[in-house]
Amino acid sequence: MINLRPATSADLDLLRYWDEKPHVISSDPNDDWHWQVELERTPDWREQLIAEIDDRPIGFIQIIDPAREESKYWGDVTEDIRAIDIWIGEETDLGKGYGTKMMQLAITRCFADSSVTAILIDPLASNTRAHRFYERLGFQFIEHRRFGDDECFVYRLSRANWDHETEMCK
Repeated sequence: MINLRPATSADLDLLRYWDEKPHVISSDPNDDWHWQVELERTPDWREQLIAEIDDRPIGFIQIIDPAREESKYWGDVTEDIRAIDIWIGEETDLGKGYGTKMMQLAITRCFADSSVTAILIDPLASNTRAHRFYERLGFQFIEHRRFGDDECFVYRLSRANWDHETEMCK
């Protein structure tokens, strides 16, 4: 059973360690998360979460309100959207279904707010494995977009698509 808990400054060394993992670097090569500063901040437009199995950290999730996020990374978006970043920390935890479960928990968390109508993600354009992963979860390709130095694909999951996918799994 995977559970999510808030990331804290006690997770600083772990997150820095995960940031040096080749599979994490390859999915997010040009971002500096400024962990030392950001773990101390708790803006109401962001959640930074550690995914755990039996109290063992396995991954990280960030959920933001991109309309309120300070850097305006996503540009001009409506207030009914959320955006998710996710990764698995250890290579040995890849391919076990943990990412799927983590995303399902994050999506459910986003849509628990009845005002949220859709979720955005931005995997690298070159990361075809991530594209298939998100498409299996019901995300739909929206556009090719450059964020800083990164060529990305933007995907969107609408509440209606998630509700439909959830119903099909019952």
